[in-house]
Amino acid sequence: MKLTKLTKRALATKARCVHHNTLKDGLENSMSLGISRNADCSKGRAFTRAMINLGACALALLAATPSAFADVLPVGVELPLTGSMARAGNAQLEGIKVAADMFNRGNGGGNGGGNGGGNGKHKVALTVIDDEAQPAKAVSAVEKLASQGVLAITGGYGSNSVSPASEAADKAGLVYITSGAVDSAMTSRGLKHFFRIGPASGYSKAVVGQLDAMGVKSVSIVVSTKQAPTDLSNDVSTKLRAQGVTVTVHAFEPTMTDFKPLVNKIRLQDKPEVMLMLGYENDYIGILRAAKVLKPQLKAVMGAWSVVTPKMVSDFPDLVNNVIGCAMLPHPAQFGSAQGKAFVDAYVAAYKKEPDYVAEFAFVQSMLLFNAMARAADAGTLKKDGIAAELRAKPQDTLIGKVSFAANGDNPAFLNNMAQIQGDRIVLVWPKERATGKLNYPALPW
Repeated sequence: MKLTKLTKRALATKARCVHHNTLKDGLENSMSLGISRNADCSKGRAFTRAMINLGACALALLAATPSAFADVLPVGVELPLTGSMARAGNAQLEGIKVAADMFNRGNGGGNGGGNGGGNGKHKVALTVIDDEAQPAKAVSAVEKLASQGVLAITGGYGSNSVSPASEAADKAGLVYITSGAVDSAMTSRGLKHFFRIGPASGYSKAVVGQLDAMGVKSVSIVVSTKQAPTDLSNDVSTKLRAQGVTVTVHAFEPTMTDFKPLVNKIRLQDKPEVMLMLGYENDYIGILRAAKVLKPQLKAVMGAWSVVTPKMVSDFPDLVNNVIGCAMLPHPAQFGSAQGKAFVDAYVAAYKKEPDYVAEFAFVQSMLLFNAMARAADAGTLKKDGIAAELRAKPQDTLIGKVSFAANGDNPAFLNNMAQIQGDRIVLVWPKERATGKLNYPALPW
């Protein structure tokens, strides 16, 4: 039987484990058979050699039947676990690990979608690499994972890293699925193996929807010059201006740490009702610190991704109270579905804390991937683009709503929620049908 390089690598890894366990079991059995330290040494050595030979024969037989290991599906995880995006990267990793655990235990009903666990016939094995939030290291991580024989990759955070990393994965013929990149250009590259559950459109609709519900007439946007925040700023600005809202945009370089000059312009010149922050965690912290000192006369402070999270609440309670931003989950987390409750229970059991929406997104994308891999394995199409085909095959009900991948890998049905930090709680406030509480407005962090 001809083996692929991937199968050979997987078999080699398994063979080492099987050889170790076979030899160990043989030695333990030799003790149980009464071969003590005082027994005849030559007989003991002969028996041990026989057990080693038996293990070798077993390995040869297993190598001839790769289907014996068909239930193990190697998956790569590439994330920023250190560096400027470490908070989000570690939250994603936690969600991915919970998804792997639930899938491997067959927890969640095995419906093949984003909520359920596996069907009991397959298990996933994760290989995790830290890309340190650096694009070049993200590419290297993907290339290393490909060389190690993974079948697909889940993870990625920050469009600047995900863009080149997903191109490297596509070149290697590997599915790359993420919730951590919203650059609109990503799905116009013609990649066959790129999938994204949360495109920028879902954030833009949510931000504009919340501002419209508040009746806001003037907004100042403080935006990072990185691609994803800039794209979101352009989209939000266009939609708001079309509605007659006065919009002023202040761009800043990602290296900026002193935001007082920008906030002072907003305070003295713009005098808007709302300040909208579009960037990343460290940017938000710097902007809010400057605003707390200068105290511009606003009615609200808003953000987009990665600002309304339990981690920000616990780490910066003096800065983020009453801040509004995108979040799929309230805190404490609430789910009506059995799968949602199973996710929260598993997460709390593993990490002794409530999950945030970043972990939830990572859980959903990974469960979608694992179940697609299992279906492709059952169909014998794992190495024939079967994973990508299974992801696109039909809509799936998930913890973030229905996910349906278009030909370009995007999920156009995605719509985020808006939430507000209220003390130690996160309350969903938009859209109305998903709200778990009332918006405090006007209300500021200081």
